[in-house]
Amino acid sequence: MKIISHFIKKENQTILSVFMLTSLSVLLLILRIKLTDSNYYLFLIWNLFLAGIPYIISSYITINNKLSPTTLVLFSCIWLLFLPNAPYIITDLFHLKYTSQHLLWLDTLIILLFAITGLILFFKSVWTMEIIFKTYVEKRMVTFSLPLLFILVGFGVYLGRFLRFNSWEIINKPWTIIETIVFIILSPSINKNAWLFTIVFGLFLYVCYYAIKTNSLTNKKAS
Repeated sequence: MKIISHFIKKENQTILSVFMLTSLSVLLLILRIKLTDSNYYLFLIWNLFLAGIPYIISSYITINNKLSPTTLVLFSCIWLLFLPNAPYIITDLFHLKYTSQHLLWLDTLIILLFAITGLILFFKSVWTMEIIFKTYVEKRMVTFSLPLLFILVGFGVYLGRFLRFNSWEIINKPWTIIETIVFIILSPSINKNAWLFTIVFGLFLYVCYYAIKTNSLTNKKAS
């Protein structure tokens, strides 16, 4: 209970923002279900739940500062494994091609709200882990490694969206995933779309993260 109360106290602003956005997202989703008699977009709730896992892990690590190095590495690996689930929601915009024209505006709002909520969890989680890593590793090394992190996330989103791999399949389909990754890396000419999506999406996330972090730090100094 102490950890939970500490977590709520420390993350109250983020929790409030996520709660408000999630509530509005779910309300609009219920409205869509009433209007269409279709549960098609219910998967967004599950996707948002997956997006929250890295945020919970990073928050737990920063609150529980007595973790052993081995436990920290284990939690960090699980965090990285689930991290692409948050920005993955952006690609749910692909489902708009199945939307009827008269509800296109509503479906766009619903997906965007879920995606924005996921991105808030994503950026906050990365920021938290950046601070944690800087206490164990040289700061410049962490800073220079960030673009690579976002490229890895972009690649994770590609594996999920286009090849339909899930995070937990690393347990029951490890060799299939490893073979696929090795094939994409060693055959860039055959997998141009994979490389293009990975780099562009990763750069998109990195630029957004840098802009948000810089703006936030500037506001903190000003206050």
